[in-house]
Amino acid sequence: QVQLVESGGGLVQAGGSLRLSCAASGSTFSINVIAWYRQAPGKQRELVATIGSGGTTNYADSVKGRFTISRDNAKNTVYLQMNSLKPEDTAVYSCNALTVAGAVKITYWGQGTQVTVSS
Repeated sequence: QVQLVESGGGLVQAGGSLRLSCAASGSTFSINVIAWYRQAPGKQRELVATIGSGGTTNYADSVKGRFTISRDNAKNTVYLQMNSLKPEDTAVYSCNALTVAGAVKITYWGQGTQVTVSS
């Protein structure tokens, strides 16, 4: 079992920055990939960024150059640094952990944190 707790959301003006945190606990050794997703009202959930256990990162085109995903293994925490925020970045941001144990793959979700960017 893995538990994920997000924090760091809030209200910010366009052009501002926020840093989201995703703290993992439990069987963190089994985590293969951690991803940030977001979902705006009336829209489908969107993959924002991923970071693998080896540190490989990937980003959605909509956030490339503005968002940075990173991890602190000592704290079992993944961060999403969001710069140059735009109103269209407004959404609930959730972190997701993919765990692999042999042939068994399980995903876990955090509760989400609201990010609101005002114009």
